[in-house]
Amino acid sequence: MKKKVLATLLTISMAAGMLAGCGSSGSGSTETESTQSSETTESTEATESTDTAEATEATGDGTLDTSEEVELVMYVVSDRPAGQDTVDENLNALLKEKLNCTLKINWIGWAEYANKYPLLFSSGEQFDMAYCATWLNFANLARKGAFMSLDELLPTYAPDNYAMQSESALAQATIDGSLYAVPTLLPTYITYGSIYRGDIAEEAGMTDTIDTWEEIEEYGDYIVANHPEMEVIDMYSSGPELSLVWERMAGNYEIDSGNRYIFFDPSEENPQVFAIYDDPTISEFYEMCYRWGEKGFWSKSALSDTDSTKTQNGKAALRFHNIDTWSGYAAIHPEFDFKYGTMTTDIAHLPYTQDCMVISNTAQNPERALAFWNLVTTDQEVYDAFYYGVLDETYTLNDEGQFSITDSDLYNTSAMWAARTYDLNRNQEGVPEEYDTLRAEWESNIKEGEGTEKYTGFVFDTSAVTTQLANCQNVRQQYGWPLELGYVDPVEGLAEYKQKLQEAGIDDVIAEAQRQLDEYIAGLE
Repeated sequence: MKKKVLATLLTISMAAGMLAGCGSSGSGSTETESTQSSETTESTEATESTDTAEATEATGDGTLDTSEEVELVMYVVSDRPAGQDTVDENLNALLKEKLNCTLKINWIGWAEYANKYPLLFSSGEQFDMAYCATWLNFANLARKGAFMSLDELLPTYAPDNYAMQSESALAQATIDGSLYAVPTLLPTYITYGSIYRGDIAEEAGMTDTIDTWEEIEEYGDYIVANHPEMEVIDMYSSGPELSLVWERMAGNYEIDSGNRYIFFDPSEENPQVFAIYDDPTISEFYEMCYRWGEKGFWSKSALSDTDSTKTQNGKAALRFHNIDTWSGYAAIHPEFDFKYGTMTTDIAHLPYTQDCMVISNTAQNPERALAFWNLVTTDQEVYDAFYYGVLDETYTLNDEGQFSITDSDLYNTSAMWAARTYDLNRNQEGVPEEYDTLRAEWESNIKEGEGTEKYTGFVFDTSAVTTQLANCQNVRQQYGWPLELGYVDPVEGLAEYKQKLQEAGIDDVIAEAQRQLDEYIAGLE
């Protein structure tokens, strides 16, 4: 199905071996995960021919009664695609045949998710499942009773999915002794880098990978002088991420994805949590930001700009983000020859709860929901209908099994990213060969229990410092973002940023994070 089947199967086998035994909770079989990869074709064909009774068979407790048709209700975070009705009709025809159910998807838009998503689980609304993630405060919501425990439900009603879960993934989805999520089955990585226009870099005579601050500045100077119609660096209202890349290049790791102003150095024997203003190189960073702002590398109104598509649409020459964003841009606009410069020193796996599925505490059909999840993560036909839509209508496939979206304004791919499964996921047509090469390289260099990988399973419980974190986040947006965009004097701005963070209670946050980090390290010994 993929262009480099042998290479990628080897990659996932290595990943499964490295992840084995990372956590103490859960009982997923990593041996099953690695051996199933080498049997993808056979297992997929067998699954596709499975009838309804077999597809819902549960281990240990007999079979699931599917005699009554039910409607499953799922929530995802994204804006509803214009062509979703066509996708739903096609998928539900399959689900009626295989599981005697239909699926209704409810959408929480990007403009409202920050406020609406947390309320979803306290409103009393009845629904079966939802997308969740570390950045949506999975651990805190689990502690508040938002989700059903899956300790018995997952192995019983989604046995194939459960068998493919690594111990590390299950451990990360276990909060206070109970399993509360189904982790993704697609490894992703802690890495940010430069996504830039290769055609313009070649025009500028820059043939080496642009992956240092000096090279980015040189590239930016060329854009300003020769392409004034473009922004150099893509910035918009979600806020800048330059400081994250700066810290990642220094080998530091953020406490969690929602608080990217508190870091620690994973290479230290006893890492100490610190605020960004205590990084000894941070003055140099903000001086660079101020210089770039003065040069016009981004708009003076970036924080009110809601356009998140500037790089992919040719309005900006460079963006900092991850490898999957790069591969998507490259597939959409091959004429731009997008390149990727890795700017993370110590690459590790993202938590497997970075994308996960949860069963709501109000679910009316949790067993059928998990049987559906088992089906969608093991059956290629159902996976394609759920994730890509309708063949030859919303997507096409080439001879190598790579997909192309027919009209991204109507439908792209599913917003339920937790469903992505390594064995079933398809590369998009036009994704550079370097995409698989980089992933394989990263996998070969990741060592279990070392560096950042050692802390992949660490989940910061923010419940004791919720107020302080909310205050600090407000300060970050009000004082940190303008400082990072060079809108204020770097010396005076940094001093004010530090003062405001301290007044907001950042010392309490650091102390609590340090306590939990120390406990996590002690638990590994």
